[in-house]
Amino acid sequence: MKPRETLDRHEGVDTVGTTLTPEFWRQFTVLLVIATVATAVLSAALDALVLRMRAHRAPQGSSATHVVRTHRPTRGTPVHH
Repeated sequence: MKPRETLDRHEGVDTVGTTLTPEFWRQFTVLLVIATVATAVLSAALDALVLRMRAHRAPQGSSATHVVRTHRPTRGTPVHH
């Protein structure tokens, strides 16, 4: 038997194969696409819900509180000093 100081670092240790196989990358890609699509769908659904709630809460008949926003073109390039 070898003295403890001279034992190989990996001797007696069960190692598990950690190579990334093509099957792993396929599954990773599928899960990544599913997560991305689910995020986009959930985001769109929540946006629609918020817009519907805001439209429902907005005053319907009061024209005094209606704000008209107009676009005014800028004149030239703004200069920062």
